[in-house]
Parts: sequence; structure tokens; C-alpha cells
Amino acid sequence: MNTNTTTIEREAEQFIRLFHEETGRSSEDCEIRLTEVARSLRETGTYRHTIEEITYGARLAWRNNSRCIGRLFWESLEVIDERGATTEEAVADALLRHIAYATNNGRIKPTLTVFSPEQAHGESIRIWNHQLIRYAGYNTPSGIVGDPASIAFTNEALRLGWRGQGTKYDILPLVVQINEREPRWFPIPEAYIKEVEIVHPEIANFVELNLKWYAVPILSDQVLDIGGLRYTAAPFNGWYMGTEIGARNLSDADRYDELPAIADKLGLDRSTNTTLWKDRALLELNAAVIHSYKSNGVSIVDHHTAAEQFMRFMKREEENGRSVNARWSWLIPPMSPAATPIWNRGELKEREVKPDFVARQCPYHNQQ
Repeated sequence: MNTNTTTIEREAEQFIRLFHEETGRSSEDCEIRLTEVARSLRETGTYRHTIEEITYGARLAWRNNSRCIGRLFWESLEVIDERGATTEEAVADALLRHIAYATNNGRIKPTLTVFSPEQAHGESIRIWNHQLIRYAGYNTPSGIVGDPASIAFTNEALRLGWRGQGTKYDILPLVVQINEREPRWFPIPEAYIKEVEIVHPEIANFVELNLKWYAVPILSDQVLDIGGLRYTAAPFNGWYMGTEIGARNLSDADRYDELPAIADKLGLDRSTNTTLWKDRALLELNAAVIHSYKSNGVSIVDHHTAAEQFMRFMKREEENGRSVNARWSWLIPPMSPAATPIWNRGELKEREVKPDFVARQCPYHNQQ
């Protein structure tokens, strides 16, 4: 384990006390648990969380995460305990179960699956995917096909033996690594993938653009840090905010860059910026994303509602005597940010607080 025993002891005690306080458990139970934890740390250098502790710790990590606008629903997070998975096959099977459970035929459930934490000598489980479901990106002689953000990971999957179809929307495999062994890839069966075709509620020929996106964003390359233990594999999902798809994934010039094609489909003049063709195309794309997800029964939230929900979250936190950990630049949506109530909250501050989701160095970029 990378942190020393003193740090683990301190963070373990802080978390155990917080867990008992916020869940209404007695001080006597808290002291008994602290004694158990201290004994385990002395004898083994680590300790084991109960599933109740992990569940609440994961919810606190969501509540504390400075970059998430959707924290109003932190108490609804469901946690699946897969700490018994010790092989790559078992981990991959658990990831498929997560996808199925969280997707829930479109009625998305905020879900986290937890695997064994990092061990004393660095042994760990690692998921190489940034998200469990993502589209491949290919750098071809005629240009990029698919998602440019996925090119490096796609190259690693190809190196490991995976082969895609070479389309704009190839689903990447799961890539799992245990300890320092060579990572292994596992296909995601088509039945597990729910996708949404992007159509416009008023513009009939919008469908000719052949745009689509997947239903559930399941982040899978972060460390869940609870009470001094680092869960190096802990995929977590909520649901999409529409602008993540419409104003970033499908719009960014270094992602799918669909705004020019949309503008042409709408008959907009792209010869000058003063026509605001990008803004008009962006608006219609985001309207199409929201419409498509909702009409297909897939959970999604628009950025105005999400911002209002965040303000309700802030109010609840203040009422409970807690300051909100927040990175303002991540909370303002990428479309019409000044029209949301978060815009005027520039005083929001980010600080280190645990439990939390922590970024880690990308394993495959080190091999490029």
C-alpha cells in the first residue's frame, strides 16, 4: 500500500467516526469498531471494511467529489460488493453485471461495484477503460474514424489482440489487469449495450446524420479512497447530463466534430462566424439528444435542471453544516453556463476531502 500505516490509522479513525456519526450508530459501537480496526492494522497492516461502511463511504465520495454536478442524489447510490473476484474472468463477469444492473433497460440506477482494495505490497485490480462502455477511435490514412479520445486505448486493445469493425461506433472491450500481469481483454456482448439513435423532434432529416450514443456513462479508471484504503477498481455511474453528449462528445472539434455536418443539414451559412452557425447547430443537437433519450425511456437530465438540482444540493449541505467541495469550472455546463444559477457562484472552492474519487496515472500512455 502506498500510504504509510500512520496515515491509514488516522484516515481509518476519521472515517469510522464519521460513518457512525452520520448513520446514527452509538458511540459504544464506534469504539468497539475502532478497536477492531486498530488490532487489524497492528497485525496485518490493513483492515477490511464492512459492506455498510463501503456503501456509505462510496456515497460520501460522490457527495464530496468536486467535479460532479449531480450530487443531489448521492444517498441513492447502490453498491455491489465484488471483493471476492480474484481472476480477470471474474472481474470481467462482474463488470458485465454492473452494466446490466445500472442500465436497467434505460431507467438508470446510480451504481458502484467495488473490488478488492490495493494490498500492502502493491497488488491490485485495475480496469484500463476510462469508461466501461466507450467507442473506439482509429487513426487511418484517410483520417480519424470513431472517437479521437479513444485512439490510445484502442491501440492498446489492438495490441492485446482485440479487433473492431472499423466503424464510427465500435464498442471497445473491457481490459482488466491484476497485479503486474499482462492485461486481458473481454468483449462486451451486444445484448449488454443500450444505445440511443439521435433524432430531432422537429427536423425530420436530422436522422440522416446517423448519430447515436450509449446510454450509461460508467467511469472506471478512478481510485475510490475510503478510510485509508484505496479501491483501485470501483466503476461508478450516474446518468448523462445532455450537454456531455451534445455539447462535448459529439460536438468538440477533437471528438466527433459533428457541428459542421449538422449546420449543413440545417442549411446554415458556415462562411463566417457571425452567422452563429455553431451555436445554432449546437442548440439543435442538444435538443435532439434530450428528445431522443427521453423518447427511448433512457434517463438523462438537461443542464438547466441539473444546475437547479445542484443548488438544492448546496442548500441541503449548508443546512447540515457542511461546506460544499466544488470546482466551479467543472460545474458550469458547457452550453449556456451564464443562464444557470451556478454561474454566479464563483466563490465555490475545491479542497482535499475524503472519501473521494481520485484520479490516477493512465497505464497505457506510459507505454506509448
